[in-house]
Order: sequence, then structure tokens, then C-alpha cells
Amino acid sequence: MVKIIADTLSCISVEEAKELGLAYIPQIIEFDGQTFRDDTEMDSATFLSKLRSSTILPKTAAPPPALYTPYFQEYSQQGHTILVIAPTGKMSGTTRGAEVAAKDFPDADIRVIDTSSIGSGLGVLVKSALEWAHQGLDADTIQANVLEMASRERIFFMVDTLEFLQRGGRIGKAQALVGSLLQLKPILTVKEGQTEAVENQRTKRKAIARIVELIMEKCPKGTDGHLSLMHGDALEDAEILAEGLKQALEISDIPIYFVPPAILVHSGPGVLGVSFFQKKN
Repeated sequence: MVKIIADTLSCISVEEAKELGLAYIPQIIEFDGQTFRDDTEMDSATFLSKLRSSTILPKTAAPPPALYTPYFQEYSQQGHTILVIAPTGKMSGTTRGAEVAAKDFPDADIRVIDTSSIGSGLGVLVKSALEWAHQGLDADTIQANVLEMASRERIFFMVDTLEFLQRGGRIGKAQALVGSLLQLKPILTVKEGQTEAVENQRTKRKAIARIVELIMEKCPKGTDGHLSLMHGDALEDAEILAEGLKQALEISDIPIYFVPPAILVHSGPGVLGVSFFQKKN
């Protein structure tokens, strides 16, 4: 049997992870000299409250290998193959932590899959992998399916300021925008696992409207696109965006996720994003 392990950068809530029977690993938040797990010790709302009242920029730390060890030990002793559906290694050290932990189990079949994804789209990949495992698909097939699906993901997002991405070292190829935007609102994407600029808009409203256009150009109608929205204390904007897309894309429900603290550290409050998967060629 194949066992799936994921982490909180997938935007899956702790409650949903429990319902799914998903082995779930936290990210670590470093704030004012203290460390917090973002599954049991700090949620997104609490984090934003602390962020807004602090002059110190928090940091993130990848899950230490020790957090993976109990799952690796239990599942390997039971003879299972283990697939860790990990976020992009270019933004997170999660992949590396899992790989280090796997070295302690040389006889086990443990595969750490760098999806080059992050956020709600990563959650879609995790839940798809769980479904395939429950259907009895073998590890090779699930791994191939995850990587193929991940290659079709498209992410567009906007932030209130590039400051957090820049200071947190997660700005990637969008670095050229720093210092040149002033009042402009950039639309960003995640490409090959890192942040890149798409284009600039003069106002937040125009940026949201342009994101809608980009979605309409590339996202298939119906549920095949696995469209999802994510935000950091921008629920009203996310709900407006969702309502505008439901009828146009013939979707009855579009899930909206409050991004976890480990994403908010680098995006800052006000982030609004969308993930979907293009059709197979």
C-alpha cells in the first residue's frame, strides 16, 4: 500500500487533514525569539495579529527531519511505500528535511516528490495522490501522475507589497520589480518553483480584473481545472473573485483557503491568489 505525507504549505486545514487520515507535518515559525508549529501552536489569524503589531519580521524554518521519523518508521515497518508530496524546493527546505529523514531508513521505499508547487494547488495534488492511493494505484503510477499534474498547474497572485517577498528571500525572478513599482500592483506567478513577475497594473481593482482575464484564458471549464483561491486576510476580495468565476467557468463551488502562516511570512497580509490546472495536451 502507498502512504501519503504532506505539510501545511498545501493549505489543507488541520481538521481536513485529520478527516482525510493524512499524515501531516507543520512548518515552523520563528517570531520574537520563539518558535511555533503552524498546525497546533499558531494559526493564520493569530499570526497576522502578531505580525501587524511587531516591528520584527518573522522567519520560517522547514520541518526538522525528526518530524518525519515517526511516520517513516511506522509505515516502513508495515511494509508500505511512502510518498512525501512536497512543496517547491526553491522556496522551502521541506524537501531537504524529508530527504535527510529518509536516509535513516535505507531499506524502505521512501520517495520525496518536489512538486514545484505551493499553496492550494499543492493541496489539490496531495488530495489527488490520496485518492489514487485509496484506489490501489501503485507508487510509480501515483508519482508519475503527481508530476504530470503538477506540470499543468498555473498560479497567479498579487500582494499588497513586495517587501515581505524581498526581505524573506522568496522573490525569485521578480527581483527586478523592487524599487520600480511604487504605487503599481504587480501580478505574480510561480514558475519552475519560484516567483516571477507577469505584468503590472495601476490599481488593485485592475489587477484583480486582469487575473480574472488570465484565468478565463487558461482555465478549463467545469471541475477539471481544480480551481481554488487563497488569501491572507483578503476574504472579501476572494469571495468577489469566486462569485465572478463560478458562472463563467460553470463551477458550482470554488474553495477558498486562508493561507498558512509560513506563506504569510513571505507574502505579507492582503495576498490574493488563484491556482488551477490546464488541460492535458
